[in-house]
Amino acid sequence: MSSGIRFDSVTVAYDGNVVLDALDLTVEPGEVMALLGPSGSGKTTALRAVAGFVRPASGRVYLGERDVTELPPHRRGIGMVVQQYALFPHMRVEDNVAFGLKARKVVAKSEIRGRVAEALEMTGMAAYSRRHPRELSGGQQQRVAIARALAIRPGVLLLDEPLSALDARLRSGMLAELARLHRELPEVSILYVTHDQVEALTLADRIAVMDRARLQDCGTPHQLYRAPRTEFTASFVGNANLLPVTVGEGGVSFGGREVEVGTEGIARGAQATLCVRPHLIGLGDGPNQLAGTVDEIQWRGATHRLYVDVDGHRLMADLRELKAPPAHGDAVTLHFAPEDATLLPAGVTPEAPHGSHP
Repeated sequence: MSSGIRFDSVTVAYDGNVVLDALDLTVEPGEVMALLGPSGSGKTTALRAVAGFVRPASGRVYLGERDVTELPPHRRGIGMVVQQYALFPHMRVEDNVAFGLKARKVVAKSEIRGRVAEALEMTGMAAYSRRHPRELSGGQQQRVAIARALAIRPGVLLLDEPLSALDARLRSGMLAELARLHRELPEVSILYVTHDQVEALTLADRIAVMDRARLQDCGTPHQLYRAPRTEFTASFVGNANLLPVTVGEGGVSFGGREVEVGTEGIARGAQATLCVRPHLIGLGDGPNQLAGTVDEIQWRGATHRLYVDVDGHRLMADLRELKAPPAHGDAVTLHFAPEDATLLPAGVTPEAPHGSHP
């Protein structure tokens, strides 16, 4: 089956309402691409366009070199796993996994049993082949759904919020399983739709950030976390402190304070937004000091999260191993290193990146 996905200016509209706006994006062969964004951002619509469940108003969808825009879903050779598993309750596990093979008639009947056994072994469900879905946990049911998608040996695997129905412990375990599967199937391209940043950061080779039907940013998890292009990306991919500043010579001004940070590419005198991640903020003396008052403190096991009011702006600081944390109302000083901050153009949403190359 063809591997790799390419959206060529794909637009989808319902009753004149654009829900996916001119998406240009390429998922390379063997790559895991996460579509990350809030509800209504267009990410699931993009996945459904690849699956063939929605037809673009304009643009083309390619799998490998094949233009599949007009092909029905069953002729695209795609494996798909959805949020609610969609297992047949009256069928045993092995029959659920075999269903796609039988329906598509892609292999001889004599090969089906071997394909089913292979897929169940790969997902750790070989011992449960004779059970019905009702006899399985949620995580086990999801493994069966993945096994069914893998049994057809697809070049492309679509995952639509596959872990959202699981509790936190099961989600963590399934993320590890999906990462293992990807290592074992390096030729399969995976398009993974999620609103959970942890899932995207953990699993994806690259993340496409969606908002309001458009692609806002695209890059590796490290790129988007360390150097986001927009305020939306900064706030959606990880937590971020976003502070309004004015650009000066060799730094910026925040609330009358001079803050040292790189200003390359932003004109002197321009308004901008300073982005600093909470775990990069320290307590006490250091570079770029900001004095404020503790508004709230949360103990999170390995860290304390401080919310500090600095001139009317609520800053987050994640601090490890505070033996004597400050109390509500205490005056504190925060600091961060110049290289740990990113400067963004204020209120500017750049043209959506094409994301055509990793």
